[in-house]
Amino acid sequence: MTSPNLTHGATPGASRPPIIAVERVFKSVSDSTGTLDILRDIDFSLHQGETVAIVGASGSGKSTLLSIVAGLDTPTRGTVRLDGEDLFAVSEDTRAALRARKVGFVFQSFQLLGNLTALENVMLPLELAARKDARKAATEMLVRVGLAERLNHYPKVLSGGEQQRVALARAFVVHPAVLLADEPTGSLDFATGETIMNLMFDLNRELGTTLVLVTHDRAIADLCSRRLTVEAGRIVHDSESAATVA
Repeated sequence: MTSPNLTHGATPGASRPPIIAVERVFKSVSDSTGTLDILRDIDFSLHQGETVAIVGASGSGKSTLLSIVAGLDTPTRGTVRLDGEDLFAVSEDTRAALRARKVGFVFQSFQLLGNLTALENVMLPLELAARKDARKAATEMLVRVGLAERLNHYPKVLSGGEQQRVALARAFVVHPAVLLADEPTGSLDFATGETIMNLMFDLNRELGTTLVLVTHDRAIADLCSRRLTVEAGRIVHDSESAATVA
């Protein structure tokens, strides 16, 4: 996979407070067989503009960690701050509003609404935010991701790569401070996945978004400036990636 032109050296935004701060986070679930510790003592911070890969074996806790960072799942104990705001010290409504303003999501399964066109899918977060320019902004973002001719097509007639482009446009159209991606190329062929990743990094650089990826793909992880390795619910390694130190 072609490496994008990353900025080497100092961490982007390192002189400012972190955009994400995860502090002593634990996550456990209990059933009739006992208690399972999914995350144990997770502690790290990310700055604006960083590109970070969360890697590890299946079942290591990567996706659960991403969900907690997003405020979609609740830790058993610990704190997550998004742009200084404690996500779990506010109401669910406040958390949802903060997430809508600050966070974009890209998932392996695309998560598009089948009864909406590509344009309507991208307009949706803007309309929820009462943006009067929703149609114009959504159209411009779809053009940016190469879908100018597919605005009025429904997801069922789009290829997997095209659906993921719509998902990217929907995530980036609100200019989020943070974009979270869970295996964003997992259901795509290599060539399409490479195109999607290069587009994601291009948008990341243009908008200054902090990009956090969960991936099994070492080539994708190497595109990020930093790598967090999760093993049995703990971060066992936190390092700059080969792309940064090369």
